[in-house]
Amino acid sequence: MADSAGIQQGSPAIGAAGLVPAAPGAGGTEGSGAAGGSARIVAKKAQLRSSPRPKKLEKLGIYSSCKAEGPCKCNGWKNQNPPPTPPQTDQQTNTVNLQEPCRSCSHTLGDHVSHLENISEEEMNRLLGVVLDVEYLYTCVHKEEDADTKQVYFSLFKLLRKSILQMGKPMLEAQESPPFEKPSIEQGVNNFVQYKFSHLPSKERQTIMELAKMFLNQINYWQLETPSQRRQRVPNEETAGYKVNYTRWLCYCNVPQFCDSLPRYETTQIFGRTLLRSVFTIMRKQLLEQARQEKDKLPPEKRTLILTHFPKFLSMLEEEVYSHSSPIWSLEFLAGTTGGQIPVQTVTSAPPVTRSLYYSASPVSVEPSTCGSVSPARKPNPALESNPVVVGEKRKPSEPLHHEENKRPRVMGDIPMDLINEVMATITDPATIPETSLLSAHSARDEAARLEERRGVIEFHVIGNSLNQKPNKRILMWLVGLQNVFSHQLPRMPKEYITRLVFDPKHKTLSLIKDGRVIGGICFRMFPSQGFTEIVFCAVTSNEQVKGYGTHLMNHLKEYHIKHEILNFLTYADEYAIGYFKKQGFSKDIKVPKSKYVGYIKDYEGATLMGCELNPSIPYTEFSVIIKKQKEIIKKLIERKQAQIRKVYPGLSCFKDGVRQIPIESIPGIRETGWKPAGKGKELKDPEQLYSTLKSILQHVKSHQNAWPFMEPVKKTEAPGYYQVIRFPMDLKTMSERLKSRYYTTRKLFMADMQRIFTNCREYNPPESEYYKCANLLEKFFYGKIKEAGLIEK
Repeated sequence: MADSAGIQQGSPAIGAAGLVPAAPGAGGTEGSGAAGGSARIVAKKAQLRSSPRPKKLEKLGIYSSCKAEGPCKCNGWKNQNPPPTPPQTDQQTNTVNLQEPCRSCSHTLGDHVSHLENISEEEMNRLLGVVLDVEYLYTCVHKEEDADTKQVYFSLFKLLRKSILQMGKPMLEAQESPPFEKPSIEQGVNNFVQYKFSHLPSKERQTIMELAKMFLNQINYWQLETPSQRRQRVPNEETAGYKVNYTRWLCYCNVPQFCDSLPRYETTQIFGRTLLRSVFTIMRKQLLEQARQEKDKLPPEKRTLILTHFPKFLSMLEEEVYSHSSPIWSLEFLAGTTGGQIPVQTVTSAPPVTRSLYYSASPVSVEPSTCGSVSPARKPNPALESNPVVVGEKRKPSEPLHHEENKRPRVMGDIPMDLINEVMATITDPATIPETSLLSAHSARDEAARLEERRGVIEFHVIGNSLNQKPNKRILMWLVGLQNVFSHQLPRMPKEYITRLVFDPKHKTLSLIKDGRVIGGICFRMFPSQGFTEIVFCAVTSNEQVKGYGTHLMNHLKEYHIKHEILNFLTYADEYAIGYFKKQGFSKDIKVPKSKYVGYIKDYEGATLMGCELNPSIPYTEFSVIIKKQKEIIKKLIERKQAQIRKVYPGLSCFKDGVRQIPIESIPGIRETGWKPAGKGKELKDPEQLYSTLKSILQHVKSHQNAWPFMEPVKKTEAPGYYQVIRFPMDLKTMSERLKSRYYTTRKLFMADMQRIFTNCREYNPPESEYYKCANLLEKFFYGKIKEAGLIEK
């Protein structure tokens, strides 16, 4: 809105009180002028509508043409004794005389309002509202300094003035009527939520809905910059289209917030992708900057939502807004589906309410949905090579994995779940969590980078050049930045060679963006038909190193490839890069058959070929957090176990006699703590070989004469109270199902389930029972077969 409105152009207009719409032409400061101007308009209309009918006629007569007999061109009654300016409220209100002559045409007031004698009170009040809107727009026209905005105000002023003379309702005359683009911004954001977040559980889905609702509210109350201001900020951009949308926004969205005689629409319902593209970048930047500045004012329950989740939500949405092939802007997107909408409620002409960035009770409502994911759910796109911008994203946990791994049951331990939940509550207690801004000396390499990403300080984007589409200026600038980073950090690599690969449409680069500029990246080429990706360049600018960016870059790249079902990396690493790649899980043991990559990847003299096999079940960007939490759980469980052991053993004296070391199992009391010797044996790396071996062993066990009590789950009718005693039951039928679903990825899992069968039997049955004896005999047979297979040492 204009400078006279007291609110900066292109800003969210969030003061200490929150977000408020700017009144056109309203004076005052940001926060007071806009809300105060609107309140004054509403109060003035209410006061005038409560006046006596003669007073109302006098007000309408000022804007009514003379109806006296004979030709009279007077278009409004003018009082011969006009009231003082400003009006003096302490003076007694003069009585209205309908015989008072007009100062212009000398006809009476009654001649000007004769056509209003028989209209209803409701219609008269409506016309009075239009009169006050005309007066308000008249003030705006005279105060406004921007030429484009002034012209719109003047056009609206004439429109309302004409509607009073004709006693009709004001109708905007335009070539197009709302909505101006389909799908609308609201529908596009709704499609985005369905497209990216369709697999989250209800609680997490509600968080995404909150973010979407918050974003739509910000657009509805966002003050667009004037075309002249935009020309100054983006001098090389064609502003004709923006000027059209700016005019429409003033007429249908902004001015009607205060002039309720005009029909009002929400910005998100009548505008689409074009307007969103023109405001998204600056809007996102200012929203995040303001959120960081006002983080201390945010309610504790909203702080994480605003500072952690909102930046990532905006980054993911930005990719879809500027992508040339995003499906969320298709009219056919999810056609026929119901639920999951984020509709904006019908706008009324009530006075605007003070709004905040973190205010949740807003006009944007979110209905429950069967969909909703912060982890994008996009399947591999056949047009991937032609898409110049693709965001690096996480995949859905529910995406199909090899050998139906997604159907695996959870690993159950011997620790009751209520104890696990109690420990989890302890380690996640906010009172015990250290300040995240202070990283411990033993924190993960990528911890600092992960925190910066959550705060919106850094961003990750998969970008590439395209020969099929019009170049995106921002993407080209990033590609140039990547070329500079690689050239400086890899001085032995010819600059022309780097330039050729970075701008090659077949290569893509996962870029690391900080403060709008490139500070690092990984250039790669995907070979989907061969099942691997070649990593060509990997570098972070020198002054941003040792901050965990390299590790976090590689983790994002791993998740991006898991989403596209490519599970192998290959790269030629020089002597300086071998250490880095080893830390990222690369080794010289190449899993990809040589026939798959020979002739495809580039061979470098003096470099070492290294490979990395990805595990699709690992969320790599959060892997160190998960491991840290697991360690904390184990530590707490050990502490609880130690507290339960009351027996104190004397210290070991053997070391005084010159003994250098002793077996762990010889330490007094060690077995009572639950310690078990680690099983020694060869772990089969080939999944098929392991599957065949375990299948053979299980078949032998099931065929044994003492296996009959353990063939199926224990029935409650046969053993009452069994499941109250045995918390983690197991049987040979369940093991067969697990083996078939490829649950047993290691011998330890298989042996643990089999051992549980024998342990449960001995725990429930007395030693003299037949079941107890069967368990002992079958256990002995089982371990004999395990040794024969070479899974444990004989």
